[in-house]
Parts: sequence; C-alpha cells; structure tokens
Amino acid sequence: MSDLLSAEAIRERLAEVPGWVHEDDHHLAAEWRFPDFAAALAFLNRAAALCEQHDHHADFELAWGRVAAKLWSHDSGGVTERDVRLATEIASLT
Repeated sequence: MSDLLSAEAIRERLAEVPGWVHEDDHHLAAEWRFPDFAAALAFLNRAAALCEQHDHHADFELAWGRVAAKLWSHDSGGVTERDVRLATEIASLT
C-alpha cells in the first residue's frame, strides 16, 4: 500500500501532466478525442500496454473517437505517486 498524496500535491504534480485532472477528491481522470474508432482503440492499446508494464491498471472507457480513463490506487483508496507516474506516461502517448 502506498501513501496517499494530498490534494495540493496532486494539483502541483498534475500541472506538468497534460489532460489529467483530480476528480471528486478520489481519482485522476482524463479524456482524449480521436478522428475515429480505430485511432481511439490504437491509443487505448498503447495505454493498456503501459499499465501492464507497471502492473497498475487504469479504468478505461472506449467509444467512437474517444477514450476516457480513471486512475487511482485501489489498495490505498486514492491517488498515490504511482498513479501520477502512470498518468504522466499515458499522457506522453498523445
């Protein structure tokens, strides 16, 4: 189990991570738009591969031209440094 980050620490860290926000004082969230379903799926597959590498998995939603993600450390009940690191890597895929 990892230590939870404070809301202020999350805000500071996310200032450097495009597209991600701290939602409901509980998790990180992001959404990306793509020109079609295939492009959205390709992005999701790359993001999922990162999750596998980190053995830390986001909740994803796939729709035509859109991918949404929520990320938090389930065992800690909120956002940890591990979540911010993964969010940063996923953001770098765009």
